[in-house]
Amino acid sequence: MTSVRLSREMERKLDSLAKLKHKPRSVLIKEALEMYFAEEESKKDSFESGKAFFGRYGSGEKNLSTEYKTRLKEKFSVKNNTH
Repeated sequence: MTSVRLSREMERKLDSLAKLKHKPRSVLIKEALEMYFAEEESKKDSFESGKAFFGRYGSGEKNLSTEYKTRLKEKFSVKNNTH
């Protein structure tokens, strides 16, 4: 069994909700915890969120991260020379 200390404001809100829903306070607390646990379990870290996309649209070129400045210069020079 677990005991929790609530602020007066939280206890007042819990009492009001219990009366409104015609449910015991303990049931409301359990329902709230179940919702919280379900929400936390459904959250994924950023790696898990993007995992399906990593490498999916790869160019096959292995030097993109080290050659990006050169590539940008080439693109800008081509763009500027077309005028």
